[in-house]
Amino acid sequence: MKKETAPKDKVFHTAASLFYRHGYRAIGVDTLAAESGIGKMTLYRHYPSKDDLIVAYLRDSNEIFWRNFEQITKDAPTPREKLLAFFEGLQEYVTTPACHGCPFLNVATEYPETEYPGHQVAIEHKQSVRARFRQLAREAGAKNPAALADQLFLLMDGAYMASRMFGAENPAAHLAEAARILIASACVP
Repeated sequence: MKKETAPKDKVFHTAASLFYRHGYRAIGVDTLAAESGIGKMTLYRHYPSKDDLIVAYLRDSNEIFWRNFEQITKDAPTPREKLLAFFEGLQEYVTTPACHGCPFLNVATEYPETEYPGHQVAIEHKQSVRARFRQLAREAGAKNPAALADQLFLLMDGAYMASRMFGAENPAAHLAEAARILIASACVP
């Protein structure tokens, strides 16, 4: 017998799917209630506002990102190979129909006000990614780890935006090679 999904989980998973595919502003509470099959009163009991639901989705997306990052890089024996493995995995993802960009870039684009709670979560996430790239660049022996980290960061976000704009067939098809060139030029022995 299949276990029934809790209303809070139904709302969350419905919102996550709709926000990622269609954007945050495009999806209203009425749509969330209708698509999830959960009444608006129940929705508001679990998430007092749409902003609370957006923040919950972004926090979950952050956890998923880092879980995927660790999974993709776990078998890479060196920091340099970890960076390359991440970009190979990212290239694979951003060139699939499942990718609709980056939830953090998407929220920052739709809610450019830096004090907006979702924008704040996006900034936290992006700062932690930059810090991780910097750490790996330093461990890989980059001459200027901060510069390499920022270049890789821009490459990553460019790939996400290319996917959002163009779909699966986008310029990110060459992402791993671009990362390889940047890393090689920055980490000359």
